[in-house]
Amino acid sequence: MLFKGSGVAISTPFTEDAINFDTFGKLIDFHLENGTDALIVCGTTGEPSTMCYDEKCSLIDFAVKRVQNRIPVIAGVGGNNTADVIKCAQNAKDSGANAVLAVTPYYNKCTRRGLIEHFLKLANTVDLPIMIYNVPSRTGVNLTADVFDELSEHKNIDSIKEACANISQIAEVARLTRNKATLYSGNDDHVVPVLSLGGMGVVSVLANIMPRYMHDMVMAYLEGDTQKACDMQLAVNPLANALFCEVNPIPVKTALRLMGFEMGPFRLPLTEMEEKNYDLLVQQLKDFKLI
Repeated sequence: MLFKGSGVAISTPFTEDAINFDTFGKLIDFHLENGTDALIVCGTTGEPSTMCYDEKCSLIDFAVKRVQNRIPVIAGVGGNNTADVIKCAQNAKDSGANAVLAVTPYYNKCTRRGLIEHFLKLANTVDLPIMIYNVPSRTGVNLTADVFDELSEHKNIDSIKEACANISQIAEVARLTRNKATLYSGNDDHVVPVLSLGGMGVVSVLANIMPRYMHDMVMAYLEGDTQKACDMQLAVNPLANALFCEVNPIPVKTALRLMGFEMGPFRLPLTEMEEKNYDLLVQQLKDFKLI
């Protein structure tokens, strides 16, 4: 498996017109020092949809060099143009990334056959482990358990980040593929339920601000202390929900600013938080003594 524990979908700090690599390096160091088990670069939380191709390449390259093989670096390469996804994945391999994360193609919403051919083309062209990302609330298309079952027969299709929010579907994914692929939670409020179905961890937004907590919660479950893990999950869910009171990554990037990281501006169409949501977030951060 790619990793066991908590992988962070790391936020990307910007200046007015570029990536702030100084702060990005500090964020990576923060995770290396606080138990994060894998680094996911250019995932949704990293705002790749507002970055050009060269920026994404440079961000992945920087992360690989900074991490120096201490934990896996998984490069987000997903898109709705298969040729572009392959190009991004090949660049990630050339940079030394350990794996790629590829979301289901959005907007053009391909058929079942289109999903299978898209991911098989990627798997056949780029020899890296692939984590498929299913998040129908964002993409408008749901990768069902039977589709992933078929895809998981390929040696390069390693795992799924499951964020469909349908526990019955996730259970079916686990039933069909538990001996062929690794299951990761894609939602911070569902980590323990997914672990109970055989999951090995989470690709987390919350880990941006609470890396040690998320690592400890997953490891508590995997090491047999299910009550501790359950208690931690229930305790942290109000903060997890606050991080999604507006579209991700607006709240988590705001939280990182409040914690002292120079995250810089959002790139349009993302904007600053509404006042009432900001106040909710601040209160949750105070409750957890993060600010």
